[in-house]
Amino acid sequence: MNHKNVNIIERKRGWNGYFKLDVYRLQHDKFDGGKSAVLEREVLERGHAVAVLPYDPIRDEVILIEQFRPGTLSVQERYPDMPIWLTEIVAGIIEDGEKAEDVARRETIEEAGCEIIGPLEPISRFYVTPGCSSETVALYYGRVDTTHAGGIHGLDEEGEDIRVFRVSAEECFAMLQNGQLCNATATIAIQWLMINRDRIRKETAG
Repeated sequence: MNHKNVNIIERKRGWNGYFKLDVYRLQHDKFDGGKSAVLEREVLERGHAVAVLPYDPIRDEVILIEQFRPGTLSVQERYPDMPIWLTEIVAGIIEDGEKAEDVARRETIEEAGCEIIGPLEPISRFYVTPGCSSETVALYYGRVDTTHAGGIHGLDEEGEDIRVFRVSAEECFAMLQNGQLCNATATIAIQWLMINRDRIRKETAG
């Protein structure tokens, strides 16, 4: 693949609240060897996130969480069958100076009430919506003990109201296939588990 360049003509902060919005004027190389027109693009500086697939290879169970997401409200006007409370996996934002692995462990305790056993296994790092946002997600598998998993979790000061529940791996795969998991992070994580489940269980048993 040929190296392509982007010329940033101007970058200014359009909004500087909890979320930050930068406005770019730029020009980039095209596939035909030419230059694009000067484009104006808005980019949401969301920050970077960590997500964890909490899986118990001994009990062959996955911990899932359910919570309200305000971004779903306007979607329902167009797609009324889409849920407002989403079934997800553990996730959180990486603050300045934090390591992704530390955030993964902390969020698993805060959101799911479980501790990760042993090392985390990286799954992927991916863009979420690169057409309009800089956010990336560092996705990990974390081994947990699901014996006592469940209940309501989250931090009151962050307005979190998170229902935690556990399902068998097979039930989780069925949820993915019938459309119950309608967010990208959970979808990627469960597809990875479908591929790697046997290996993880063998490694744990060994």
